[in-house]
Amino acid sequence: MSARTPRILIYLLRKDLRLSDNNIWHETAKLHAEGTLTHLLPLYVFNAVQVETSGFLAPDTNESPFPEARSKVGGFWRCGPHRTKFLAESLWDVKTGLEQKQSDLLLRVGHSADVVSGILDHVLEGAGEVVGVWMVEEEGTEEKEEEAAVREVAEAKEVEFKLWKDEKYFIDDDDLPLNHDASNLDNVYTNFRKDIERARKYPRQALPAPDTLPPFPSEHSVPAQPGPFVIPTTLESLISALNEPFSEGLGLANQPQMPPETTSAHPFSGGETAGRERLNHLIRSGAMTRYKETRNGLLGTDYSTKLSAFLALGCLTARQVHAALTVFEEGIDDIGADAEGFGGGENEGTAAVRVELLWRDYMRLCVRKFGARLFDLEGFQGKIGGGYGGASASTAEEGAASSSAPKWKRIPPGGMAPGGARNNATRALEAFCVGQTGQGLIDAAARELVLTGYVSNRARQNAASFLAKHLGLDWRLGAEWYECMLVDYDLASNWGNWQYVAGVGTDPRAGRVFNPVKQALDYDGRGEYIRAWVPELRGIQVVMTPAIPAAAVGAAGPSKEDEGAAAAAAAATTVHQERLMWVYQAWRMPEREKRRLGLKGVDWVEKPLVKIQFSVEGPKKPSPKQHYLHRGGRGGGAGPGFRGRGRGSPGGGSGASSSGSWRSAGGSGAGSSAGSWRRGGG
Repeated sequence: MSARTPRILIYLLRKDLRLSDNNIWHETAKLHAEGTLTHLLPLYVFNAVQVETSGFLAPDTNESPFPEARSKVGGFWRCGPHRTKFLAESLWDVKTGLEQKQSDLLLRVGHSADVVSGILDHVLEGAGEVVGVWMVEEEGTEEKEEEAAVREVAEAKEVEFKLWKDEKYFIDDDDLPLNHDASNLDNVYTNFRKDIERARKYPRQALPAPDTLPPFPSEHSVPAQPGPFVIPTTLESLISALNEPFSEGLGLANQPQMPPETTSAHPFSGGETAGRERLNHLIRSGAMTRYKETRNGLLGTDYSTKLSAFLALGCLTARQVHAALTVFEEGIDDIGADAEGFGGGENEGTAAVRVELLWRDYMRLCVRKFGARLFDLEGFQGKIGGGYGGASASTAEEGAASSSAPKWKRIPPGGMAPGGARNNATRALEAFCVGQTGQGLIDAAARELVLTGYVSNRARQNAASFLAKHLGLDWRLGAEWYECMLVDYDLASNWGNWQYVAGVGTDPRAGRVFNPVKQALDYDGRGEYIRAWVPELRGIQVVMTPAIPAAAVGAAGPSKEDEGAAAAAAAATTVHQERLMWVYQAWRMPEREKRRLGLKGVDWVEKPLVKIQFSVEGPKKPSPKQHYLHRGGRGGGAGPGFRGRGRGSPGGGSGASSSGSWRSAGGSGAGSSAGSWRRGGG
């Protein structure tokens, strides 16, 4: 073989979509300098099992060789429109960064093993050499199957295969006190956290982006995408191809529309560049310092960090977040110099962010320990759990559940896919998905999720508890729906946290039940979040402000005394508690109010899936077959969150003004960290 023979290394990317803090790029640059390889082929495959690829079909082709990428239980799309857009942007950011270093990113459609096999055959037949196939290890059964299949293809052609450890998490695998054996992982997070306290304080250093990279192979060294698929050549056309399957909606009846004057809490583009900008903004604004105070917010771009989507795809790493916090805490960089907490060391907010990063680590290790049980109805613990089926609690305390609860309610085979059969469980699930259950907090969260791909941690907890424990539906239906819709979907965090709330995961208090009315009172105390996303309820006047007599304002405008009176009046605003209950549960409205708002006869108002008897004054005798949880009950309001904590500032704090604006741009501060569920969406 001549000295000019190309010696190509294939790097198959999956959820490691970044140039910085990625040791593989540095290692390839080193091997290139040593002459071990001449070219680097970065490769990303849209896995037809997890992403619907029919939008890539050539114009004259109608049939895909792959079955639709739908979930097994509910028949939902595996990857919905919000995440496909974020994924496309993240890939294009990697591609742009590589091009700036005289490299590129090859995009392909299909199954990774087939794509790699085709590239190997093409290079070897062209008198070239492939010196290795590298990829980063991921948790999950499909991910492990993919790794094994690629390994088999490479080794069958006598090409070295190397599986690198995943370094996007907080604590390096080599620093965990598990002796590289996941069976040693404690089933209780608090114990795990105590075990790694020292390692938590000293995570490994984040790496910079490489200065140089090996060149991309020549055009004749790379095979074309096999038919019948065509690879888009622009970001816009890539997004269009990925979202083409959803062009006529998600297949749900009564799919909600974006309410006027309501904006997304997650307007961010995908990619490492956008992730770094977001991280810097959080530090400059002081949001990280305020995190512990504001993490239970519901409205606004800054009530939570919104880093989870970047972490899920590996656009950012947890140790990069830690490094940025450390620079801020030690006052090393000017970024955040004007923010509260700069140079003051670790504070309650930044410490709490790190705790949430640890929760992501823990969920990943749970998947490693329990494997395919992540998707079992019985969960990690192998028990039926909390299929409460709308059980009427005989006690006012949240968390009380009948030990003789019925089994989970199932939907017919075919699920929510077109043409699937329907039963009562199917109809309840569809009402849950589109936000027509009749529970204000649940419906607002459902509509926000469908329309934006994002919903707060507090709302996720309540939605999961409602589906699993009030409706008694198979909890996996909720996990699959969230997999479809979330922009920040993460395998371990999503499925592990649904198990946690359903009572079959790692929660030591599996019987807890969130009361969505009490939760709404504690965290949406003026009904602003609910009315932002359920505009049918905006006509309910909840906040009462004393009027200022017109005669008190002269022709020259308000005097200082007038302004003082106005300020006093604003301070004297009160919340009409009974009307607030109408927002939380519209069925409680008087008939005249239903008629005034045009809600008379509307199913989700007249026939909600669940009625919860609730009073701020205290208990009343519950009606038959109705849930009863009163204001004084423990649990939900200061409830546990997905991991068991869930404290926060009650009484609203949602960040929306009561003046009538529904825009969610201000927020209430920092909020949830990077954890995709426990502490919500990050």
